[in-house]
Parts: sequence; structure tokens; C-alpha cells
Amino acid sequence: MEKGISAGAQFTVSYKDVLPLLIWIGVFFMTWLFMHGADHYLQMTPEALGRYYHYRWFLIAHITAGGGALISGIVQFWPKLRNFSWKLHRAIGYLYLLAIVVSSLSALVLASTTARGISWGYAFTLQVWASVWISATFIAGRTAFRRQFKLHKEWMVRSYIVTVAFLVSGFALKIPYVQQLGSFEEVSVPMFWMGWAVPLYAYEIIRAGGSKGKK
Repeated sequence: MEKGISAGAQFTVSYKDVLPLLIWIGVFFMTWLFMHGADHYLQMTPEALGRYYHYRWFLIAHITAGGGALISGIVQFWPKLRNFSWKLHRAIGYLYLLAIVVSSLSALVLASTTARGISWGYAFTLQVWASVWISATFIAGRTAFRRQFKLHKEWMVRSYIVTVAFLVSGFALKIPYVQQLGSFEEVSVPMFWMGWAVPLYAYEIIRAGGSKGKK
């Protein structure tokens, strides 16, 4: 039976919740670092925004909503919060879905406009990435509406892997060794693919192995 917050229920934190809290704090901190690197865009001047100036609101929406997706998404995997209140879990889920819709659609606009000024491969990679992101999240939401919760959990993991890929590829591109491998145009494309395709493939291997062991 679906429940909201039970009467008299209290949300308490025990030592078992230390790891989930540390993970959330870690994701929050890395998201802050990542978004802090884009603070100069808030000047909203042609000099600060460069090729993004005419699409500045799409850029701001993409970055802001993407940060919201990173922070809200990780909370959904905390069993205690999910079991404490399905209504709260669902509300955060709606926020996560909304954040990804805004961020991914903005990313598609940027990938079809400003990204083409870098290279065709760069733009195409971002278009595929954003399409995978929004489609995986759509399936995660649809399976929840259909009460297919096992599938919902699996697709939420896939969706969040693609979400976290923005952090993975973003920080990877800041590594000095990676920067020495070539120009931004040469290095960014494989780093973008590495950020989401490799973790997603690894998840499918782990999931397949776990399913086989349960038979």
C-alpha cells in the first residue's frame, strides 16, 4: 500500500546513514565546484559568454538545472528517505525529472548551435549524450507511473549515471595529462563518451552478473 508520512513517524539518522550522507555531501561539493567554474558566465556580457552570448539563457538553464538534477537525483537512492515517505520521494522525483527536461533540452539547443562552431563531432557527441539523458529519464519516470518499480530503479540508475557523466568528463578535462593529449576539440569528444558510455556499460555488466546469480 502506498503511503505518505505515517502518523507520528520520525525521521531519524543512525550510523548506517553516514555513508549515504557522505555521498550526498560529496556530490553536492563536486557539483558546487563544477558550477563555480561557470560563475563568469553570470556577468552576462559578450566578453564573458563568447559564442554562448546569443544563447545565454539556454546556457544558464542548462547549467543550473543540471546542478539541480545532480543534487536531487542522488537523494532518490537513499532507502531510508524513500521508505519514510513515498510522497517526498515522488516530489523529489518530479523535481529531478523537471531539472533534466530543462537541462537536456537546453543542451540540445546548444549542441545544435554553438557546439557546431567547435566541430561536427563535438556537436554530434553532445546531441547523442543529451538524447540518451532525456530518454533514460523518461523511461524511468514512465516505469514509476506504471508501478514497475524494479524497472524504475534500474532506469533511474542509468539516468543518474548519464547525469553524473557531466562531472566525470568535466573534471577529466581539467587533468593536466589529459590536456596534453591534444587540443580541446581532439580530447573533449572521447572524454564525453568515456564519461557516460563506459560507466553505463559497466553497470549493465554488473546488473547482468547479479541477475545471473539470482537464478
